[in-house]
Amino acid sequence: MVAFAWRIFLFVTKGSRHGLGKPWIVYGLSQLLTLAAIGSLIAHAVLLSRQQPEGDYSPASMMGTSLMVIAWIMGLILNHLESLYKIRASPYIFCYSLVSLIASAIVVRTMMETNHSDQDPFKALVAFLAINCAHFVVESWPRGRLAIQKNHSAGEYEKANFFSRITFHFMQPTVSLGYKRPLAQEDIDSLMPTEMQAAQSHLRLSTRWNAKKLKYANQGDSTPSLMKTILFSFKSQWVPMIIMRVLISVLTYVSPQLLNSLLGFIASYASPNEEDHKPVELGILLAFGMFFTSILATFLNAQIQAASTNLGLEVRIALMSMIYRKALRLSNSARQKSTAGEITNHMSVDAERWPMSLPTAITSITVPLEIAIATWMLYGLIGWSIFVGIAAVILMLPIHAKLAGYFQSFRAARMKVMDIRLRLVNEVLGGMKIVKLYNWEDPFKERIAAVRRNEIKLLKQFGVLASVVSLVFTSTPLIITLVSLAVYATHGGPGATPGDMNPQTIFVSISLFGLLARPISLMASTLSQLTSITVATTRVQKFLLAEELDETMIERELEDKNDQKGGEGRPVIEIKGSAVFAWCPEHAPVESEKQKKNREKEEAKKQKLIEAKARKENKPIPEKKPAEEVDYSPMLTNINLSVARGSLTAIVGRVGQGKTSLLSALIGEMYKRQGTVRIRGRVAYAAQQAWIVNMTLRDNITFGLEFDQEKYNRIVAASGLLPDIEMLPAGDQTEIGERGINLSGGQKQRVSLARAAYQDADVYLLDDPLSAVDAHVDQHLWERLIGPNGLLKDKTRLLVTHGIHHLEHVDQIVVIKDGQITEEGHYDDLMDSKGAFYQLIDEYSINARKDRKKKILKTDGEIEVEETVEDTSQEDNEEEKSEAETRKGDEKVVKKVDLAAKKDEKAAELIAAEKMVMGRVSWDVYRIYLRAASYGTSLLCVIMYILVQSCQIGTNLWLQHWTSAGPGESHSPAMFLGVYAAITVVYMILMFSCTYFVMVWAGIRATTRLHDGLLSSILHLPMSFFDTTPLGRIVNRFSTDIFATDNTLPWGFMSVLMFGMSVLGTIIVIAATTPIFLALVPPLAGCLFLIQMYYIRPSRSLKRIDSTSRSPVYQHFTETLVGVSTIRTMGVEDRFILQNEEKSTISANAYFTYQMVACWLQVRLEALGACIVLGAALFAVLDRRSLDPGMVGLALSYALTVTSDITMVIRSYCELQNQLVSVERVDEYLRKNPEPPAHLPADAELPESWPQAGHIEFRDYSTRYRQGLDLVVKDISFEVQPAEKVGIVGRTGAGKSSLTLALFRIIEAANSHWAQSSHNGADVDTMPTKIVENADLEKVAVDENGGSIWIDGVDISTVGLSRLRSNLAIIPQDPILFAGTIRENLDPFEELQDAELWEALERAHLKEHVSSLAGGLSFKVSQNGDNFSVGQRSLVCLARALLRKTKVLVLDEATAAVDVETDELIQKTIRKEFQDRTILTIAHRIKTVMDSDKILVLEKGQVEEFDTPGMLVKNKESLFFKLAHQAGEIKEVHE
Repeated sequence: MVAFAWRIFLFVTKGSRHGLGKPWIVYGLSQLLTLAAIGSLIAHAVLLSRQQPEGDYSPASMMGTSLMVIAWIMGLILNHLESLYKIRASPYIFCYSLVSLIASAIVVRTMMETNHSDQDPFKALVAFLAINCAHFVVESWPRGRLAIQKNHSAGEYEKANFFSRITFHFMQPTVSLGYKRPLAQEDIDSLMPTEMQAAQSHLRLSTRWNAKKLKYANQGDSTPSLMKTILFSFKSQWVPMIIMRVLISVLTYVSPQLLNSLLGFIASYASPNEEDHKPVELGILLAFGMFFTSILATFLNAQIQAASTNLGLEVRIALMSMIYRKALRLSNSARQKSTAGEITNHMSVDAERWPMSLPTAITSITVPLEIAIATWMLYGLIGWSIFVGIAAVILMLPIHAKLAGYFQSFRAARMKVMDIRLRLVNEVLGGMKIVKLYNWEDPFKERIAAVRRNEIKLLKQFGVLASVVSLVFTSTPLIITLVSLAVYATHGGPGATPGDMNPQTIFVSISLFGLLARPISLMASTLSQLTSITVATTRVQKFLLAEELDETMIERELEDKNDQKGGEGRPVIEIKGSAVFAWCPEHAPVESEKQKKNREKEEAKKQKLIEAKARKENKPIPEKKPAEEVDYSPMLTNINLSVARGSLTAIVGRVGQGKTSLLSALIGEMYKRQGTVRIRGRVAYAAQQAWIVNMTLRDNITFGLEFDQEKYNRIVAASGLLPDIEMLPAGDQTEIGERGINLSGGQKQRVSLARAAYQDADVYLLDDPLSAVDAHVDQHLWERLIGPNGLLKDKTRLLVTHGIHHLEHVDQIVVIKDGQITEEGHYDDLMDSKGAFYQLIDEYSINARKDRKKKILKTDGEIEVEETVEDTSQEDNEEEKSEAETRKGDEKVVKKVDLAAKKDEKAAELIAAEKMVMGRVSWDVYRIYLRAASYGTSLLCVIMYILVQSCQIGTNLWLQHWTSAGPGESHSPAMFLGVYAAITVVYMILMFSCTYFVMVWAGIRATTRLHDGLLSSILHLPMSFFDTTPLGRIVNRFSTDIFATDNTLPWGFMSVLMFGMSVLGTIIVIAATTPIFLALVPPLAGCLFLIQMYYIRPSRSLKRIDSTSRSPVYQHFTETLVGVSTIRTMGVEDRFILQNEEKSTISANAYFTYQMVACWLQVRLEALGACIVLGAALFAVLDRRSLDPGMVGLALSYALTVTSDITMVIRSYCELQNQLVSVERVDEYLRKNPEPPAHLPADAELPESWPQAGHIEFRDYSTRYRQGLDLVVKDISFEVQPAEKVGIVGRTGAGKSSLTLALFRIIEAANSHWAQSSHNGADVDTMPTKIVENADLEKVAVDENGGSIWIDGVDISTVGLSRLRSNLAIIPQDPILFAGTIRENLDPFEELQDAELWEALERAHLKEHVSSLAGGLSFKVSQNGDNFSVGQRSLVCLARALLRKTKVLVLDEATAAVDVETDELIQKTIRKEFQDRTILTIAHRIKTVMDSDKILVLEKGQVEEFDTPGMLVKNKESLFFKLAHQAGEIKEVHE
């Protein structure tokens, strides 16, 4: 009644109506039955009162009936409110109906026993019982088909009534659908409760965590505990779980008591005296008592399994959301410490430990209680002897504690090594193009393999530890049994006489020892799981406490659009107070005494390992490395800057002087040590390395803002993207791959500019966006977008640039040198001051010299003026023509966009949805794993598990023989105990061996082969695979899937073997005892098989959906980490957080559904197991006269454990099948077609020094990026003579970089044997709708095999890739550095001396900078080379090329990111150092290639011009002339 009253009060005060009406049929029936129940109770009360004179009236009966009437009336009111406010049956009314039903049934039976069944109140009570039964059925009935539920948006879980939830019937539609066909993501949408979704889970945990952080920050003496915060944040869920856990523990020990009574019942029939025989009804009642106890335990077990999984899942979602948000706020210093791989690991592995480990760890709550109950019951059976066994356990506790310590340290060490491996894998995958171009697959493979070997070493140690733990925990109950029974048999009776070894005592004891074994043996796994949760949570806590950006460093003011006049005088960007900025904090972080000790301990441990390795390899012991020096000096000093509204400011300076750092300071990425920074208005940012997201081109530009067609058209036209959109397969709806993989460098940069422009911000920070585009596009962007007359002319723009030809048109120039602003002002002012800027312009700008010449000759008459006029008119004509084309383009934009929408939608896709194999896990997958583990070892493991189970049964059979031994048999207790001890020892040895063989021999062998195969396969897949596969998807194979093969698969096989043998042994023992039981085996086996078949199909689909739903989470996270600066600057964190929440919720929903289906199975299987107990007990009762009590005891003690064993064997088998999906996913990549071989037979025939001359010839060459795509290079033929310098120019997307990729065979000749053999499956563009288009494409004068490339008379398609790539050198378009030292970045093979490396750095003009770094060549390069500017990274790549003594060098935009002065120096170096080599130079900066021997001009993938620069310049109609003229590289037109 109190619960009803509270629920009614909540509805009336806080409830909100759903407004969908009432389910009149069910609601009406329920209310009608409630009224009938009230009527029958009133009738019962009235009839009771009439009996008063007869003396049968009981005041308690009347009081009870009256209270029940009140409760049912309140139920009537509550039911009415429930129908208005909720869409499902009330759990309160359901529970009350059930309790009322049980209570009234007991009262009816009592009245029957006491001969009151002929009275009228009894009849009224029977009527109430019947009505109550009907009411209970109505309240239990599912309501999924009712209109009210169909019209409501709530998920299946929220619609399910109480009965449906406890039986998991709400999962039935999903299971049935999954049985009929493979499930898809949309089939399981929104099954998860709303309160478990990402937003709510995060809010619940983060609110408390932030409060804790604030509290501890104010105290300043310690750090908050994330573990405690989690426990308190979800405390409301812990209480019911603890209650259920305690109930399960108590129920577990009810069965042995019932078994004790049942054995007493059977033993009574051994007496010849009929009076001693107990009634059969008692036996049947005991049998059904055991059955109902098992059923109740089943429901509770499933509920706690579901509750703990759901809680773990909530914690996982909350942690993932917190990790994501933290990654968006990390300071630069913290980002250097936490690499992308490590942060991803926090998400994919650490947060994952909660749902994986919590269901097991939760059992630790009741371990002491279960041990106490078992001990108390055993004391009642065998007296004080049990304490001897307990003493043995206490003596073993130190061993347990020590093992727990080892477990924790091993897990922490393993996770650390795994972090390092995943960081390396992430880096290699991110820079795969560089790895292939440099032929660095082998050194990187070895580097990853070296870390993996350490990981495997730890896994082996862990396997040995797991074997010892298994031995200790499985042998503990046997040792207790042995010691306790030995003492009882010899001294357990009264006065230390031998105890009575009767079947009842022994087999109830065995049953209790088995139950005692459970908490003790669970201590191993609970300890392991608790440890893993603790380690994982500690790691996440450390990350969540990492330093964050100080958002107060930048004073931001929103621009008032209506106050333009009032704000005109104020600068939009203002840096005052001689500001100082640095990339690291001013001082080293303060280290506590504890942290210092831990660090010193860790360093000493590392030194010991290094020394041990050196001794093992007979090498001199290396000296201890000094602590790494950290440079805390600032990057920018004495900065004062003021930028007016609507002005265009250029920031110039040499490489590494601090231009990008100044922009980083403005967006708050650096530490401000002094001064103030103020920005008024919204900021848009275009990074130096364009950040492109895996979405359509249009979405990349609009970037979450509402689509405005007119605005979009203007921006696309101004960004020069129209021709590119036209070329893309689905126009602006084409999906752009991860990292913009299917766009050229220039296209990426223009998309980045278009995105910034679309933001309609007040301030634009543009970090060298013009370096990646050619002269024509540069001019277009300047005129239409960035420049004084461009689209952004009214906006405030800060432009970092190395292009000096635009500087005279900007409002303000800022010159940065050595981290300081050395000059500042207008172009003319700086030129007049004759400073460093003047010298730069004077030396490198042709336009400046031209203007100066005009000024000098101005007085010499009209001739020069006429020339100037002619020159200007020529330029004007070009500009007018360009503008006319663009206007025409503007008119076409809408048509083009419309056209794009009509193109085949499939053509828009680049990243296909992750492949999900349908149907059952094939036997091939088992075969792959078992072959990797070796068939012999696998067979040995099976045989050993059969022997283990035989020993286990043997111990109990021996005990049965002992108890059955007649008084005349002369066997001493010592002999019986000796044999028992021998079997126990053999069992222990076999158990240790089993675990060792599975974990160390078979498991590690299998996972090593799979990982090594995966790594080798990935490194040798063609580049097209990486173009179309998100990094997150590949990393998922190396993290989640390899983690499964490392850890969960060996345990999975062990579980299947162990529980499978246990069930088999149980059936054999029961059948041997009561042969009639065999009649039950076929139907039971049939039911098991059907349930397993019914479950396995949906389970498999759900596991695959779960696996594939994780990849988008990690992929999105990886993308976010790369573009975090852009996200923060543009203030779109909330949108990205929302995307993360959506993806996390989808992933969590898949896992939730998978786990709920597992609980659905558990309820049904354990109910079946309860039927086995009932069957065995009933057969024993029915056959009581002919059965040996010893054998009955043995059979029933096994039957009691079979319930959980059957569930575990089916679940383990299904879980194993699901875990094998990881093997299937790894094998999917192992089966991919690799790129052409690294070595071919022809390699041996090539001269040692090939290519000796460097003669290159393209013969009718055509290529495409992947089968089915358009040709990017079409029918090209040209010849490069030995030692010739050829400049390759052309507009963005003309095919310049494609030509170099073809030379290195990153892409193969169109339709060639290698192109077809390395292609992986039908591409998205080879759909039936595209066949006609592709057929037309093939007719474009393409040779059947796409032509060939020859170097020194050798067709490069006949040369192995390793030989080819190692004999060519390239400075790539994207300068990528890998985490490690500078030395490792220059010479990963460790083939060269330091002197050679220094010499290369000196020639690359980097020696001075590297010498200034702490450690020199040993200076640690951070991930992606983030602690070097883009220009400096280009110079490191130049140094790499200088170290490769090859005859052919390719420069692909090598100097785009460096200033003109450094570019000139590099060109001089190249001319000097590579004078005897063939050089192909791709450049957008025409000046870079003006001194080449020949110029190759490409247009739309074809050779437009190929001649000397002099000849091309003379032809004013040539494309090269126009490009050079636009770039200001031609002095006078008439020349």
